[in-house]
Amino acid sequence: MALLIIPMTCFGSTLATSQPCQTPDDFVAATSPGHIMIGGLFAIHEKMLSSEDYPRRPEIQKCVGFEISIFLQTLAMIHSIEMINNSPLLSGVKLGYEIYDTCTEVTVAMAATLRFLSKLNCSREVVEFKCDYSSYMPRVKAVIGAGYSEITMAVSRMLNLQLMPQVSFESTAEILSDKIRFPSFLRTVPSDFYQTKAMAHLIQKSGWNWIGIIATDDDYGRLALNTFAVQTAANNVCIAFKEVLPAFLSDDTIEVRINETLEKIIAEAQVNVIVVFLRQFHVFNLFSKAIERNINKIWIASDNWSTATKITSIPNVKRIGKVVGFTFRRGNMSSFHSFLQNLHLFPRENNKALHEYAMLLSACAYVKDSDLSQCISNHSQGALAYKANEVTERNFSLRNNFLWDYTEPGLVHSIQLAVLALGYAIRDLCQARDCQNPNAFQPWELLDVLKNVTFTDEGNSFHFDAHGDMNTGYDVVLWKEIDGHMTITKMAQYDLRNNVFIITDQETKNEFRNLKQIQSKCSTECSPGQMKKTTRSQHICCYECVNCPENHYSNQTDMDHCLLCNNETHWAPVRSTRCFEKEVEYLNWNDSLAILLLALSLLGIMFVLAIGIIFTRNLDTPIVKSSGGLLVCYVILLCHFLNFASTGFFIGEPQDFTCKTRQTLFGVSFTLCISCILMKSLKILLAFSFDPKLQNFLKGLYKPIPIIFTCTGIQVVICTIWLIFAAPAVEENVSLPRVIILECEEGSVLAFGTMLGYIAILAFICFIFAFKGRKLPEHYNEAKFTTFGMLIYFIAWVIFIPVYATTFGKYLPAVEIIVILISNYGILCCTFFPKCYVILCKQETNTKSAFLKMIYSYSSHAASSLAISHVSLDSTNSNITTTDPSSSGRSAAWQESKDLQARAFAHICRENATRVSKILPRKRISSI
Repeated sequence: MALLIIPMTCFGSTLATSQPCQTPDDFVAATSPGHIMIGGLFAIHEKMLSSEDYPRRPEIQKCVGFEISIFLQTLAMIHSIEMINNSPLLSGVKLGYEIYDTCTEVTVAMAATLRFLSKLNCSREVVEFKCDYSSYMPRVKAVIGAGYSEITMAVSRMLNLQLMPQVSFESTAEILSDKIRFPSFLRTVPSDFYQTKAMAHLIQKSGWNWIGIIATDDDYGRLALNTFAVQTAANNVCIAFKEVLPAFLSDDTIEVRINETLEKIIAEAQVNVIVVFLRQFHVFNLFSKAIERNINKIWIASDNWSTATKITSIPNVKRIGKVVGFTFRRGNMSSFHSFLQNLHLFPRENNKALHEYAMLLSACAYVKDSDLSQCISNHSQGALAYKANEVTERNFSLRNNFLWDYTEPGLVHSIQLAVLALGYAIRDLCQARDCQNPNAFQPWELLDVLKNVTFTDEGNSFHFDAHGDMNTGYDVVLWKEIDGHMTITKMAQYDLRNNVFIITDQETKNEFRNLKQIQSKCSTECSPGQMKKTTRSQHICCYECVNCPENHYSNQTDMDHCLLCNNETHWAPVRSTRCFEKEVEYLNWNDSLAILLLALSLLGIMFVLAIGIIFTRNLDTPIVKSSGGLLVCYVILLCHFLNFASTGFFIGEPQDFTCKTRQTLFGVSFTLCISCILMKSLKILLAFSFDPKLQNFLKGLYKPIPIIFTCTGIQVVICTIWLIFAAPAVEENVSLPRVIILECEEGSVLAFGTMLGYIAILAFICFIFAFKGRKLPEHYNEAKFTTFGMLIYFIAWVIFIPVYATTFGKYLPAVEIIVILISNYGILCCTFFPKCYVILCKQETNTKSAFLKMIYSYSSHAASSLAISHVSLDSTNSNITTTDPSSSGRSAAWQESKDLQARAFAHICRENATRVSKILPRKRISSI
């Protein structure tokens, strides 16, 4: 069963006349017979003339507004078909064509498509409805067109019914690459995906990030806008506004919307770059009004209008600013140029579009070339009347260059590729068929071959990809005024695969630099050393510039975030453009504080040497002998020397050796020093103590050599364990922001504290013994000064602990040096300076006789104290036993006291003589 769909028997004429059509053939713009018919759809007129807001009858109205650039596209198709027919490509098979004017209306294009689908060799114009169109033979085998994506989509859905090949030369909507929805559609131009990607790349490369978009309210405009929005977002470009204009001029609101769009452009003063996805007549009206309002911007042109002479010829068009556009790659135009030169010889009987152009040209025969376009537009709108009998060949020949000026090379080349692709596909299909027979193949068979066809043109190979697209690339053009005329010049090529612009000459590079000088940003560019802080949540391009904080930097403009320096090795100040390498610091030898401390250490060493010399030269004096002898003094002085020398290991660049040596050397030498002083204190206490119980205890304790070795050995064990299990080592302290402190890490705080604590225990014991002997003879009272020296030690190290714990930086070792010096100087001064004073300044007291006299005086005083204590005890006892207060009783008591005092003195002298035997020669003791 078949359903017959009979199209209208008459369509409105596409001519600018008001004559009604009589047959369907009146709807055809141009036709030529052939064995294989190719359909063509072109918007030769820009709109349908209607006096009503919307259609009230199902009829196609008269089309007005003759478009010269589209008329040239029809000529390009005709020329390409004629070129194939005149070549040996199809060997006897002639291609014919039927070209229809869509009047820029979907409904008109669909009406033409119905005729394409009508059955071949039928007495009536009939489109049959069938379940299977595999054997259906339509009027044409393929269709070239349409130009606008909105029309192309509607036509493609109808052609899909019979899988008739449709090859577009201009429709770039990305959705048309979907072979599920548009299986029979192919095109010889790239998808808008690549055009929007190229635009976004150009905008990003030029440093613009705040732009506007104007698009048409149709499938092409909306899809391009959405795709471009995605591409700009990927390139960190923000869209300040999106304006949508009605798709068709027949819409009465178009003027209002254009005015609103211009007001928006004026309001957004910071937007200096506007991307325009409009048709040519939209741009013509938009620019005409923009010139009146003195709007000067950079306009990014889509392939729809980037090379439209109709727009470049607008009076004062240079006032709108700069126009940078994308157009399809051009080919060799010499053949088409020759065709236009001889157009006046081309027959016009079956080409109504050519005939109308001749009539319009004749009507404007006496108009200058610069005003010819406007004259033709006025006549084609029906504003003026003209007569057909005014057409002459002379009018054609004189105006040949006019058509050439309106030629868009990219579109002409795309049409040529579309016809060539069909020609090569038909050649491949007809190798085993008699294609002079119109029934030789069905359109769907041609579609299968066309998808896989590969052909060459001018040495370049072309083919359709899996999406039916022919990705030929783009040319980037710039509108420039040359000799008072706006000229379209090629700036660069855009490589689709590598997403790069290919610039070949220096002048073009200069043009790109000039474009970059124009600012189109929501916010002022953040300089290096700053970062962006977004102020509007909906736009990342609107921001404030804030300085990078410390230890952060930015080395480019408009950075989203400051980069963090490696805190361990680098630093950066506020608002820095780079990281600086941290300086390595330590207590250096040339540091003023280090020099001062070294000077004090050297002074201490000089004191030690001087004391050693003094004591060596006075070996036989009582003062030296009472200090424990030369050996003990030398050991103590050696310890002081090592303590002063150990401070040198705290200065300079730390090394593992110095870190391990400095604490060990100080700990062992200071322990040995305290041990020797401890033995001296014990010896003196033993020499001048008269308490029998204390004497017995001290005699048992007094073992000098074992005690010194034991006390020092314990410290050696502590330091050895420390060095084995947790030895001090060099460490880089990176906690400070700008410097790296090279310091000695003690390894184990416990071991460090144990070492110092052990010294403190020995010092405390020494302090106790010295305190016990603080009342010894004045000039030989070592214990008193030892007590004071130990107090200095305790005060210094008690202060050291909190200061050391809270101090950081390169001067941390200086804290310990200062404590060591204070301790060392305190003990050295208290131990040896009084003796040196006596040796040097009071030599009369440093004799044997003076020493014996001192012993005698001290012993006498001690005996008196002892006798008095006995008398007091006896008096107490006598008071208990008797109460006689007579003088005889007092006399007896006094006599007894004198006897007791004599006996005590004799006892003390004997004891002291025994104890000082180690100090004085024995022959001197006997004289006592």
